[in-house]
Amino acid sequence: MLGPKTTEKISDPRLRLLVRWLGEKLRDNELHVKPASADASFRRYFRVWSGGDTYIAMDAPPDKESCAAFVKIARLLKAGGLNAPHIYHEDHKQGFLLLTDFGTTDYLSKLNANSANALYSDAFDALLTIQSTVPTAAVPAYDTALLQNEMNLFSDWFLQRHLNIDISDRIAKVLEETCQLLIQNALQQPQVFVHRDYHSRNLMVCETNNPGLLDFQDAVKGPITYDLVSLLRDSYIAWPAQQVKLWVIDYFHRLNESGVVDVDEQTFVRWFDWMGLQRQLKVAGIFAQLYYRDGKAGYLNDIPLTYRYLSDTCARYSELAAFSAMLSDLDIAQRLAT
Repeated sequence: MLGPKTTEKISDPRLRLLVRWLGEKLRDNELHVKPASADASFRRYFRVWSGGDTYIAMDAPPDKESCAAFVKIARLLKAGGLNAPHIYHEDHKQGFLLLTDFGTTDYLSKLNANSANALYSDAFDALLTIQSTVPTAAVPAYDTALLQNEMNLFSDWFLQRHLNIDISDRIAKVLEETCQLLIQNALQQPQVFVHRDYHSRNLMVCETNNPGLLDFQDAVKGPITYDLVSLLRDSYIAWPAQQVKLWVIDYFHRLNESGVVDVDEQTFVRWFDWMGLQRQLKVAGIFAQLYYRDGKAGYLNDIPLTYRYLSDTCARYSELAAFSAMLSDLDIAQRLAT
């Protein structure tokens, strides 16, 4: 572990700056710093030990990331009674934050057949609070342009770069028509506060006010099923389709009883399925992008499950038959298996 007295030995210039900053803010010449995690962006996280307490330090290089959105959203969530990190110190110029340490136990590490109902019930409670109480005026809209740009990642990075598939006029036409259907589906839903990465790696198991919320800086005002899709069609853990449907219906009833939605169950399930397809197109593209652009190979292992969700959804809806046929013609499942 590293502390202020050893900063001259640290070869990483930003880590050296961070350790000095932490020593000044915590007024501690004996603190220790150890890598905690990194995410899909340029942000890094370090666990900090000081005076018997632990914290999380965020390093967000200001030429690549901004701390401002994280700080703004954290305060919005905390104002709503949600378990977002407290910000002890912030330095936007250098790109450093000192935050609450939620520990090392995320949902992914604890989810199993015995724990899932209780953990997801807590996640549903928090999500309902987010969607019914957190204001949306301070976040951007999940509009047509953003939805389309995300789905373009599927063609640009997954099909063309990862699978070396040429985009013919026919493929381009099917992609365009499918994307238009998915955009219409997203925009016709009630528009609420959307965390945008509400999944098992960003939810921390906490003894009180479970779960702890992370990685919310890209929040938007968008479709009411988006975060539910992130949670239940998670690229890092899969559940039987019937179980997922039961959870979707459970959450639908919570929304209905709270007056947040006023549609029938069939419509809500369709919203959920099609919103999932939009997200899975984006995620497959992002996982490929993270490998080819950023050298993060681990995400390639998560593409097959993401693609399975996508292809299973297409097969269930006649309106998506052309897209489903295109995927079959391209033999993507076989390409991913080899």
